Amino acid sequence: MNQDLASFKRMAAEHAVTFVKPGMVVGLGHGSTAIWAVRRIADRIHSGELRDIAAIPCSLTVERDARELGIPLATLEEQPAVDITIDGADEVDPALNVIKGGGGALLREKIVGQATKRYVIIVDESKCSPTLGTTWPVPVEVLPFGLRAHTLYLESIGATPKLRRATDGQPFNTDQGNLILDCAFGPIPDPRSIAQKLNEHAGIVGHGLFLGMATDLIVAGSSGIRHETCAR
Repeated sequence: MNQDLASFKRMAAEHAVTFVKPGMVVGLGHGSTAIWAVRRIADRIHSGELRDIAAIPCSLTVERDARELGIPLATLEEQPAVDITIDGADEVDPALNVIKGGGGALLREKIVGQATKRYVIIVDESKCSPTLGTTWPVPVEVLPFGLRAHTLYLESIGATPKLRRATDGQPFNTDQGNLILDCAFGPIPDPRSIAQKLNEHAGIVGHGLFLGMATDLIVAGSSGIRHETCAR
């Protein structure tokens, strides 16, 4: 990874963690940017700055990392109302709509995000885009049953789907045991229309269009930190 980008990811994450206060229920996002937030939260817990924190991990990987760092964990069954979630994104438009799911945790991330009062997206400046789909495909999580039918449906609504594979060449499996089709649409002028079509098809259990969910965007880049807010 470019050293500057790695530094920017860390800057954005650590700035966002300043919003976390004692007693909060905190959603822990998944990915190379969000892990910096997880580590900073752990540091603040161990220093005594943060007490009575309950953290909801957005993936099994984050759950493991948080346990190793000594962050107290809870589930949405135990804590169904989340005060703040800090999570990364693959692409962000000017209205704070985002594409997520490059790390494969999109379904759990969306479930936690929808249960969250303050949903903070953290990115380096390379993730900002004028229109969603310009630089990133939309990950679509599907049941393995009916894969060919799901693929044909996605093609019918303008996507070029590609089955995601793990490093060993086998199909990538999500934490739920599902598959991901990375769907290149090109620039998407009306992401809500695409989201609605994805929501309507049986067998699609989640997608990476997170529309109208973010309340805050933290962007780190060569000129420093930029913080934008959006009513939800």
